[in-house]
Amino acid sequence: MRIRIVDAFTDRPFSGNPAGVLLLDAFPDDHWLQKVAAEVGLSETAFAHPLPAGGDADWALRWFTPVAEVDMCGHGTLATAHVLHTTGRATGTVRFAARCGILSATAGEDGSITLDFPTSSLTPVPAPDGLAKALGAEVVSVHDTAAHIGDLLVELADEQAVRSLAPDLAALAALSDRGVIATAAADDPARGYDFVSRCFFPALGIDEDPVTGSAHTALAPFWSARSGRDELTGLQGGARTGLVRTTLRGERTLLTGSAVTVIEGDLLV
Repeated sequence: MRIRIVDAFTDRPFSGNPAGVLLLDAFPDDHWLQKVAAEVGLSETAFAHPLPAGGDADWALRWFTPVAEVDMCGHGTLATAHVLHTTGRATGTVRFAARCGILSATAGEDGSITLDFPTSSLTPVPAPDGLAKALGAEVVSVHDTAAHIGDLLVELADEQAVRSLAPDLAALAALSDRGVIATAAADDPARGYDFVSRCFFPALGIDEDPVTGSAHTALAPFWSARSGRDELTGLQGGARTGLVRTTLRGERTLLTGSAVTVIEGDLLV
């Protein structure tokens, strides 16, 4: 079977967030899926197979980190949609059945893909003991996110505070169900983005995820509430970066980005 590595939320190779993508006839057992994801070794490997016509979705979709299955993954969905469109397996809008519900991905004329995901709820909470020390930065505010995400969204003072983070990953792993989203407003929106973020998921075997689509279902309502604008652009990443254009539509959030296939080969087992 063909396996591909796709850089998502970028228009050039070796940037954005890489994901493995395998298109299957059906899902093998979970143990095999997890072994493949561990072998690929990226933050997510996406597995998809076609569904019978006439249903609520066109493809079934699952995502695995090197150590666990997750409920929601934006860059893995974008990468899968990119593969479906570039290989002629789909056109227009593709609907996916996933653990978090029905998701869709629509190809634009410019080659971008827009994902339709559920908007995360945000609940203000006190900063957990040890959070500021684990991050190595002063914390401005903290919010819990929805069940399918399970992150702590942590606002920092400014863009430089986010960019310079060098957190204690072992300490962070004990502070949330999935991980920590660190964010701040952009210093200069004229550079083409409105806010910055970095995401750390050590409990899932991912020290830092370069560009996390699911995190933007929380970042979009967070920054839209502060800016009064429904359409924003986020820049995420440390060593690798990518842009996510967000559009808040009440209970749904649209995430738009591009993708590039960088590796294609055969899985021999």
